[in-house]
Amino acid sequence: MKDVAIIGAGPVGLCLARALAGAGLSVALIDRIDRPRLAEPRPDGREIAMTQASCDLLADIGVWQRIPQHEVAPLTHAKVFNGQSSFAMDFDSGNDRPLGFMVPNHLIRRAAFEEAERMDGIDWHFSALESITSDPGAARLALEDGTRLSARLAVAADSRFSESRRQMGIAARMRDNGRSMLVCRVRHQRAHDQSAWEWFDHGQTLALLPLHEHLSSAVVTLPSQQMSELTALPPEALSQALTHRYGRRLGAMTLEGETHVYPLVSAYAERFVAERFALVGDAAVGMHPVTAHGFNFGAQSQHRLARRLIRAHQLGQDIADPQLLKRYEREHRLATWPLYQATQAIVGLYTDDGVPARMVRHLGLRLGDRLAPARRMIGQHLTEPHGGSPLTPLSSLSPLTTLPSLARRAASSLPSPLSRLLG
Repeated sequence: MKDVAIIGAGPVGLCLARALAGAGLSVALIDRIDRPRLAEPRPDGREIAMTQASCDLLADIGVWQRIPQHEVAPLTHAKVFNGQSSFAMDFDSGNDRPLGFMVPNHLIRRAAFEEAERMDGIDWHFSALESITSDPGAARLALEDGTRLSARLAVAADSRFSESRRQMGIAARMRDNGRSMLVCRVRHQRAHDQSAWEWFDHGQTLALLPLHEHLSSAVVTLPSQQMSELTALPPEALSQALTHRYGRRLGAMTLEGETHVYPLVSAYAERFVAERFALVGDAAVGMHPVTAHGFNFGAQSQHRLARRLIRAHQLGQDIADPQLLKRYEREHRLATWPLYQATQAIVGLYTDDGVPARMVRHLGLRLGDRLAPARRMIGQHLTEPHGGSPLTPLSSLSPLTTLPSLARRAASSLPSPLSRLLG
């Protein structure tokens, strides 16, 4: 019997396996993807905005050191635009430290695999999960290749559409946002200033994530039909379309590499634990990308669970004790639920093209720009290393999560009846 069986060898599952094996626990790691593809994952277009705390968590288990540093881009500012206005609410750290770092997702996956692969305590199983059950004695897993496993604890790290979560009877609140997200790299004529843009334009949501001086990751969110029309364009026409959508603010854009499209579906599990079973990463909380919480929450979830399991193991206690798992669930829920709800509200506000919503967004940005102390606090919090507060979600003060309250404050100061319309 293994101590822990982890279903899903994405970056969160790999990091959890590495942390547990490094502390002497025996781990079975299960994924339908074969070893060559796990070892050399293909670029998937996703650039991950990592907080300083997430970088520190990865460094603690040797993963950060394996990411080529020339592929890591500092994020010094964050700017939020509304419509065609050139005005932006600007955030920075208030010191010399960057707000965070942009890292290609496939490089995080590769680094996490390399670090986990060197651990003696991990048994790899390259097969899909067929079934999972649990009883007071163990979690029991059957794989499609005929393998049967038992473990003291099973952990789901198999995406927001988790099959193991479903089989264990845990429901999730799924929200299909009715839109798709295109991600691709673009070269542009004018250099950026290492600022991340979030741009809520009419009928579309745009982001531009800085990589190298004249290279950025473009993120375009559109209704699915419009996305199909955009992605059907040949490369040259798509480059021109992106240049137009970004208002030529960085000059002409040229597509570099492939485009990737993802459906925008958010998920929040109704429970994070069951009998000898726990959820981490997107299986627990699958965030909308607008506030860049996703990977940071995933890194925190595996850290929260790992430190509890390691402590119980060191004390000779049951690592799947119900009270231990409940404490993990309570802590991760407190850290994520308010922000999940705030993100859903943000998505609603910033995808509404009605006049009242556009005015609320504009007022919120204007007011937020005038609250310099608040902006400095957000920037300083984002750059805090995890050693200062290891369980605080550093992305909890994302610039966007502050805007609904700022907008309400701005609306309440307007003459009636306009304040009632906007509030």
